[in-house]
Amino acid sequence: MAEDSEGNPLLRRLDLRLVPAVLVTWAAALACGVLAAGWSATIGIVLACVGSALLLYSRLRATTASRARTVPATLALACVLGAVAAGHCAFAAGERDQGPLAAVVGTQAGVVIKVRVTGSPSEAPQPGHSGGTRWSVPASLVDLTSGGNVIRDSASLVVMGDDAWRDVRPGQLLRTTGTLKEIRPGQSEAAVLTATTRPVVMGSVFDLQDSAAKLREHLRDAAGWLPPDAAGLLPGMVTGDTSELPESLEADMKTTGMVHLTAVSGANCSLILGGFILVARILRLARPFAAAFAGCGLAAFVVLVGPEPSVLRAAVMGFVGMAALTGGLRGRPLTFLCLATVVLLLLDPTLATSFGFLLSVLATLGIVLLASRIASWFPDAIPRWLAVGVSVPLSAQVLCGPVIVALQPQFSPYALIANVIAGPLVAPVTILGSLAVPLSAIHPWAAALPTALAGASAIGVAGVARFFAGLPGAALPWAEGPAGIVAMAVSSAVTMLIVWTSLQPSGVLRWIVVLHHRLIVVLGRLDRRR
Repeated sequence: MAEDSEGNPLLRRLDLRLVPAVLVTWAAALACGVLAAGWSATIGIVLACVGSALLLYSRLRATTASRARTVPATLALACVLGAVAAGHCAFAAGERDQGPLAAVVGTQAGVVIKVRVTGSPSEAPQPGHSGGTRWSVPASLVDLTSGGNVIRDSASLVVMGDDAWRDVRPGQLLRTTGTLKEIRPGQSEAAVLTATTRPVVMGSVFDLQDSAAKLREHLRDAAGWLPPDAAGLLPGMVTGDTSELPESLEADMKTTGMVHLTAVSGANCSLILGGFILVARILRLARPFAAAFAGCGLAAFVVLVGPEPSVLRAAVMGFVGMAALTGGLRGRPLTFLCLATVVLLLLDPTLATSFGFLLSVLATLGIVLLASRIASWFPDAIPRWLAVGVSVPLSAQVLCGPVIVALQPQFSPYALIANVIAGPLVAPVTILGSLAVPLSAIHPWAAALPTALAGASAIGVAGVARFFAGLPGAALPWAEGPAGIVAMAVSSAVTMLIVWTSLQPSGVLRWIVVLHHRLIVVLGRLDRRR
């Protein structure tokens, strides 16, 4: 085991036993998400049979070495979990293909439908659509009428509508007309409703998301007096509300690789969770009560920003990432990362097709495997907070880079330095902005002080994005396809090598000495054979 100068372990033995479970579960969910129910069920049965055979084999070899028993048992667990994911996909596909909506979906027949809004509207631009901006609204079916037949059932829908749908609220009961279309492969909803008329409000039911939406509006109003960049960026960094974010600033943040700051990510959840843990320590709460207090605080934050799949996965990955950096989870953050990934995939197999989920897992994996190691390379003269501030974005970027260039073949040479400089400003924006949310519900000026302080930091973040986006070569073209992915992977490896050689010159010299010695030994052996 490698140790630093103080004898502390730098490279703990990794527990890889759950890695096969992640790979098999992810592969099963990815494949079965686009297959018919019958094929998904078949894959599930095959995996279950293979898992049972491996488990029986491991039991028969109970008298052999522990390693010989562990490998089959580990693979058996992976197959069983993959079978569960395949079964989930088969059930969902069966509901879509044979459910009550199957006869209506894709027929282009008009329907009169009543739905309950289950989430906040989000902008869904469609370049080929002449009607301008479209809005996507998550909803659940109450009833629909088509061809004189009335269908009453529960099913998740996505409503696509014009600007009239922009202001609908979670919990509202709406009536409209439209046509039902098939969902894209890999999505969990039963159908897409293309609305042809304005929504008519039939009533509403209490919904936590509606209350959370009002709190987000209060924060947006409380930040309205700030400069435009801060007024748009502050709600975006705190609650993911980018409705007031200037388009030019959003473009600059995309150019500099900082756009993730305007979405609720694992970093936001880590900061919120860490803040509640700090408060619990100040109050000297016992560990169980402190854990419950921090968990309730994180749950409240999730409700505030909206319990959508992206937010839930960010909360889980944020918890794992923070524990990895603080040495929690009993030194086994990789095990808990694998466990969290498997649980999320089993609950929602459609995450397997989500690039956002993939990037979230890879970023957390980079923090788990590399962040502490990179931070240990820094000399003792460098403050710990600065070492962590550099190592966290670098470790995440190393693993996420190949996927990012696959989505957008563009290289941002200033992304790392921009994120490092903006990093210290993220915590004040997130924590003070979250503090301003309940105060803004009382009155906008009640939140004036935390809003002003958070806004000052938001101005700094915006300034960093605009400065680096304006530099020459801020966005360089990159090769597309597999060549671009491989090139970015090689570039990431070279970057890690450069960082290590720069921060650990003594380690480089030791490696050179070792290689020189081994070369002499090899040459000596070759010379004796002559």
